[in-house]
Amino acid sequence: MRAAIVTFDGYNELDSFVALALLNRAAGWRAEIVSDRQRVVSMNGVGIDTAQRIEALPHYDVVLIGSGVRTQAVAADAALMARIRLDPARQIIGAQCSGALLLARLGLLDDMPVCTDTTSRPFVEAAGAAVIEAPFHARGMIASAGGCMAAHYLAAWAIATGSGAEAARAVIDYVAPVGEKAETVARVMGVVTPFLTPQETVAI
Repeated sequence: MRAAIVTFDGYNELDSFVALALLNRAAGWRAEIVSDRQRVVSMNGVGIDTAQRIEALPHYDVVLIGSGVRTQAVAADAALMARIRLDPARQIIGAQCSGALLLARLGLLDDMPVCTDTTSRPFVEAAGAAVIEAPFHARGMIASAGGCMAAHYLAAWAIATGSGAEAARAVIDYVAPVGEKAETVARVMGVVTPFLTPQETVAI
């Protein structure tokens, strides 16, 4: 599985890096940062060079959109938004925090509710999205997570959707705190499993 972590200038490090690290621990997966420019700098000054541009997004199996301090500016940039082409019929698509705004602007939500962080909620709702008070929600091939520490829910769901729940459990078990592995796996999978199909709960 090839996964893109969409990361814009002013990005939130937790949203992009947690998903990147977890997805790359799944067997047969390759995740990479994808952006609209070669170099992006985080909200805390962490600069990274990106190998792929957003024009390549149609070639990915999984697309997770991170958040950041410039998400509203991205959503208001018609030329930039036109460069983001996603297909929920064949791609696993997710958004973290303010990334839900981009799902709304791209017309991917219909009546699907989304999760986002407290700061982003007003402008996500202003875009017409129904925000729920929950860390994670999914319908079909689209999901959203609210709060930086919910990034592992989004990553676990993506892995489970693409490679089965056992693959997701293995990744979460690997990164879970020592002495808390069983509890962490149970909590994370307890959040995402209700949103998986019966086929996805079985490892592929």
